[in-house]
Amino acid sequence: MDGTPGTGRRAAWARRGLTAAAVTLVALLGITSPGLAVPPPPPNPSDSDLSSAKGAADAKAGEVGRLTNQLAQAEQKLASLQDTVELKQEQAMKALVDLQTAQDAATQAEGDAQSARREADAAAGAIEQARADAKKFAAASFEQGSTIGSVSAYLTSDSPKDLLARAQLLDAIGGSRLNAMERLEQAQTEKSNKDSAARKALEIAEQKQAAATRAKGSADAAQAAAVSAQQTQAAQNTQLEASKSSVEQQLYAAQSKVSGLQGQRQRYQDWLAQKQREDEERARQAALKASGGGDGPGDNGGGRARPSPAAGSSIEAVIARALAQRGMPYAWGGGNGSGPTRGIRDGGVADSYGDYRKIGFDCSGLMIYAFAGVKSLPHYSGYQYTSGRRVPLSQMRRGDMLFWGGSGGIHHVALYLGNGQMVEAPQSGSFVRVTSVRYGGIMPYATRLIG
Repeated sequence: MDGTPGTGRRAAWARRGLTAAAVTLVALLGITSPGLAVPPPPPNPSDSDLSSAKGAADAKAGEVGRLTNQLAQAEQKLASLQDTVELKQEQAMKALVDLQTAQDAATQAEGDAQSARREADAAAGAIEQARADAKKFAAASFEQGSTIGSVSAYLTSDSPKDLLARAQLLDAIGGSRLNAMERLEQAQTEKSNKDSAARKALEIAEQKQAAATRAKGSADAAQAAAVSAQQTQAAQNTQLEASKSSVEQQLYAAQSKVSGLQGQRQRYQDWLAQKQREDEERARQAALKASGGGDGPGDNGGGRARPSPAAGSSIEAVIARALAQRGMPYAWGGGNGSGPTRGIRDGGVADSYGDYRKIGFDCSGLMIYAFAGVKSLPHYSGYQYTSGRRVPLSQMRRGDMLFWGGSGGIHHVALYLGNGQMVEAPQSGSFVRVTSVRYGGIMPYATRLIG
């Protein structure tokens, strides 16, 4: 015993406290035998409750399936509209390039016409001066008696030799002036013809410029219509997505209810099984007492524990330049042979993404940069498609350009890396990336600029 005063009394009180607590626990649990009594039964939902909950969950699951199908169709339609928008964007880019070309041609034609007009005016002035000189010569000859064929020119000669010399001189002077006049008139005719041709070329150039302006307007209108359709479909997709999300939440709640009811049923069945085991244990204990036996140590009725670069002319130099731009923002109209540039306005999707404020590339701009050491490419994928040797897709190889489009024209281009991979500037809101080749809508030929 501990020699500290009061320690024995405290130990006795503690033992009495534990005994009282054990008695209280036995009373609360209703133990009438060595085994613990089964707790009160949990709720047991009826078969009708379970059937009703399952029916509600199945209905929500069906609605989710229907909305999922609608959303899949809507997303397919949205993807198709996105392709159309990209096509219209490229057609707008083509119209912009063509308009710039027509404007440059008209400016050149106007300069040529002005130059030809100045030359024609100068030729006409020279003829007028020559005519004035001829008149003065004729008047002076008449006054001095030296006109070609004038009798006085010959009668005033001092000798036959002087007469012959004077005749030869007058004939030479007259012939020279006549020949000069004839050459001036020929020059005037040529320059007048040149002036007429230049004015005709200017007229044709102005007609082409007007046609290019109309084409640009039509392309812009078509792009605006495509953008509007795409935006409308995107709004419908957003609404469908919200509806699907709402019904999915309802489905989750319904399934949770079913799971809850099934859990209650399972807990009730577990309670029944436990009660049966306890009843069997009490019967076994009673039988042992009746036969004079006792509980073996540790005998509890059989319960068991249940058992994540520089520009170059080689293919690798081209690919290295393109891959070096991975992660660069997409910017419609962006990119040239020197690198990324600020995008331009398109009046639609690109503007909504703020491409005109971004420094980056569009699909054809990335190709211009990649192939800068090989060939100067136009900033339009449709012209890039015909810029080199075309080979069947079955023969495409690393460094070839791949294109997507249809009967309406080309709307996208990417650089093939080999092994089914490509690098591209996909669309507004995205970045230059490496991805697998998409064969939906791909053109049947690749364009090869090297080899």
